Amino acid sequence: MITGTTDAAPPAAARLGVVRPDGAVQRAGLPERPPDSDALVVVYQYATRRGALSPSALDGVAAELGLSPGEVFAAAARLVELHMLRTGDEGDGTLVPLDPRAAATLLISPIERAILQQREVADRLRARIDSIAGPAGAAPGPLGVIDQVEGEAEVRGLLRLAAAECHTEAAVLRPGGDVPAAEGATPVSALFDGCCGALDGAIGVRVLAPHRDRADFASRTRATRLVEGGAELRTVRAVPQAAVVFDRALAVVVDPGDGVRPPTARPVTDPAMVRCLIDMFEVLWESASPFVPDDTGYAEDIADDFQRSIAQLMSQGLTDEAVARRLGMSVRTCRRHIAALMRSLDSVSRFQAGVQLAQRLSAESVVA
Repeated sequence: MITGTTDAAPPAAARLGVVRPDGAVQRAGLPERPPDSDALVVVYQYATRRGALSPSALDGVAAELGLSPGEVFAAAARLVELHMLRTGDEGDGTLVPLDPRAAATLLISPIERAILQQREVADRLRARIDSIAGPAGAAPGPLGVIDQVEGEAEVRGLLRLAAAECHTEAAVLRPGGDVPAAEGATPVSALFDGCCGALDGAIGVRVLAPHRDRADFASRTRATRLVEGGAELRTVRAVPQAAVVFDRALAVVVDPGDGVRPPTARPVTDPAMVRCLIDMFEVLWESASPFVPDDTGYAEDIADDFQRSIAQLMSQGLTDEAVARRLGMSVRTCRRHIAALMRSLDSVSRFQAGVQLAQRLSAESVVA
């Protein structure tokens, strides 16, 4: 017996067996126990390799995978509940795999909506209490007394809630694009995209991103969508902090985590701290290069900026990994830049290349 996680069994799960009045799915002769994680992995990988999983061929699939038919069925039903398998278009009950990110979105979105709804209820109750208590009992801001949230869905929910309260402008500091700080960490773009999408079209949105977003296809596509949606986007060598400042009055500072620690976000309403963040944004914005969707790769001034940055970091004796981390790019891309730089300078060592280029660029700036 496989019990669904929702009030009604998914249609594709119903095709695998009998739907009982309580919403559970049952097939005659199956052991009444949930599938283990190993079976889920094996069955999903099988469906991904083959492109489909036919309920009429479960016995053969079970024999091929070294599982019992009951285990295969239980795993398939659970994968349907997780939206990792869905009914195909042929109408014969065949199950086809769904992209894991799309499946996660289908599962998480209702949870995020529930979080926001509960937050709205809390805010209405707080506003009611404040209206009775008078100005002395006023809440500190649109996010009430939230101190910090933890987890990818919670961070996205907090950013969306803050975006819903924004009226005039939003300044987005988005480091790193799709290159996480460590393997397994949440990409910053996954946390910020919902926030930008929640902002009203009449609100002025400025986004600062690293130069590498111009060359990476996925990041460039995302940047193009932001610009087409009305945002103004510029790039700099590196963005030091992930944050969004709303109406120059509220900032949400984000830590994307490191693969071990989950992402966290903290609202900041202290005027001095908010002013510090917006001042940092303005300084970076003035020296940043505008992003034009039709351009490809790096413009000449951006390439020079990269060379200066790489030269400076190489002359400090930093490793390839450290240079890549400082510049917000993958180690492979960083090594490609370093190799090209050493060839152009005919240098025998990374340190020599760094010093030579730093001297050349310094001399050119003096002449200019």
